[in-house]
Amino acid sequence: ILFQIFDAFKSRLHDSNSKVNQVALETMHKMIPLLKDNLSPVINMLIPAIVDNNLNSKNPGIYAAATNVIQALCQHLDNYLLLQPFCTKAQFLNGKAKQDMTEKLA
Repeated sequence: ILFQIFDAFKSRLHDSNSKVNQVALETMHKMIPLLKDNLSPVINMLIPAIVDNNLNSKNPGIYAAATNVIQALCQHLDNYLLLQPFCTKAQFLNGKAKQDMTEKLA
């Protein structure tokens, strides 16, 4: 059921409506401390949805919300779960997003 929930939720994480996108990121930020390592089955699906476009967003609210989500992931999930998806994203991103992901990896 976790897959079904987050499969539907991930499209909100990069919704074309910036307000929907930002609220989805803010909601994700609130869910992470509650779900913690239980997110492991969906982490490979979530990280691209969180990072793609959002970390390079020119909208300061979306960028801040995405940064907060990444920070919450680092605080509440086992770093081992984040290593591979973060490495993959750092390899293929550009601009500020690449810098942000590289800093998190370091």
